[in-house]
Amino acid sequence: MIDHSLVKRFRQEVGDRLAHQRRLDQANGLPPMTGEDERQFARALISQVLEEHARNEIGSGRTPPTVEEEEALAAGIHAALFGVGRLQPLLDDPQVENIDINGCDKVFVSYADGQELMHDPVAESDEELIELIQILAAYSGLSSRPFDTANPQLDLRLPDGSRLSAVMDVTVRPAISIRRARLGKVFMTDLVGNGTISPDVGRFLAAAVAARKNIMIAGSTNAGKTTLLRALANEIPATERLITVERALELGLDQFPELHPNVVAFEQRLPNSEGQGEISMAELVRRSLRMNPSRVIVGEVLGDEIVTMLNAMTQGNDGSLSTIHANSSMEVFNRIATYALQASERLPIDATHMLIAGAIDFVVFIEKRNDYHLGGKLRRYVSSIREVNGCDGRVLSSEVFAPGPDGAAVPHAPLSCLEELAAHGYHPGGW
Repeated sequence: MIDHSLVKRFRQEVGDRLAHQRRLDQANGLPPMTGEDERQFARALISQVLEEHARNEIGSGRTPPTVEEEEALAAGIHAALFGVGRLQPLLDDPQVENIDINGCDKVFVSYADGQELMHDPVAESDEELIELIQILAAYSGLSSRPFDTANPQLDLRLPDGSRLSAVMDVTVRPAISIRRARLGKVFMTDLVGNGTISPDVGRFLAAAVAARKNIMIAGSTNAGKTTLLRALANEIPATERLITVERALELGLDQFPELHPNVVAFEQRLPNSEGQGEISMAELVRRSLRMNPSRVIVGEVLGDEIVTMLNAMTQGNDGSLSTIHANSSMEVFNRIATYALQASERLPIDATHMLIAGAIDFVVFIEKRNDYHLGGKLRRYVSSIREVNGCDGRVLSSEVFAPGPDGAAVPHAPLSCLEELAAHGYHPGGW
C-alpha cells in the first residue's frame, strides 16, 4: 500500500524545487525547459527527495522504505505532478472503459468485458479531489479552465486522451465521469476486427469518405461515436488539410503526423471571470472556413453551431464529418431541427429540413447493448445507415443498411450514389 500523505508531501516539495529551477533559468536568461526535459529533471528531483527521506528515517531510528515502496512512491509523485494522481493506475489499465466518481470514496469502474466494480478512494477528501481537478483544468487543453463555485461545470481532455466531465456545488458531492480513449489510433480494419462494423459496411464507409460524402455519426452516450469518427478520419488522405472543431480537445488527429501532417485543432474558449473572451463553437466553425480546409470535422454537435456547420457543408466543403446524440438514424433530423430552432438564426423546421437535405449525405447510427447471449458482454456496433435523398416538406431518406438478425447493419435498400461509390472501390453484393 502506498502512503498517499507522503506522496502529497513529496509532490509539494518536488514541485517547489521545480518552480525554483524555472525561476533560476529565467533569471539567468536560459530558455525554458521542454516538457520532456522538465519530466526528466523532476525524476531526478524525486530520487533526491526520496533519498533524503530514507536518510532521515535511518537517522531517526526508523526503517527506511524498501526498494518496492520507493518505486511506488516515485510513481505516485510523478503521477501527482504530471498525471492524474491516484486515478493514474486506472487510466493505465487498458481494460478500463469508464470511471464514475460520486465523491472521493465512491468510485465505480466499468471494464471492457462489461463488469462494473467499486474501486478504492481516489483522494483523501472531496476537497482534495476538487483540487486535483483544478490542477488538471489549469494545464489541460489550450487554455486554463476554471473549476470553482462560480464555474461548477468542467469538460476537458486528459493527457492520455480520455474525456473528463466534472460538476461541483450543483451536486451534494463533486461528481466526475471519465470516458477512456481506449482506441486512439484506430482504423476501419480494427472496427471490423472487433465487430463494430461488418467488412461490407467498412468498405462502404471507406468509399463514402473517399467520395467526400458528408457524414453524421449518431448514437447514445458512450456508444463509440468518437472512435468511429477517428477511424473515418484515418481514411482521409494525408495530403488533405483538416480543421477540427471541439468543445474540449479529444479527437487528437494532430497527434499522428504520419497520418495527418496538416491539421489545425480548434477548441471552444469559455469566458473568463469577467465574462469576457468567449469563443463559441459556431464562431470556430465560421473561422475554420477561412483557414483553407480540405475538410472540417466537428467533434460533437450540441447546439447552435449546427446551422453554421450545415451551411458550410452546402458551400463546397464536402467530406465533412461530425457526431450527434440521437436514439436512431431517423431521429437525427428532428434533433438537428431542434438545435436549429434554438440557434440565433431561429430556423423554422421546414427551412432546416431543406438545409439538411442539401448538406448531409449519410447518417450512420452506432449503438451499444449488453449481449446476454455472450454473458452480458457489452457490444458496440453500427446498426443503421441512412442515405439522405432530398426534401419534400420533410427530409427524404432511405435506410440503405438496416439491422440484421443480430442487430448489426446489413444491406437493405439500393444506394442512389452507387456508381460514385463504385469508383472508389465499393461493390456491394445483392444490388
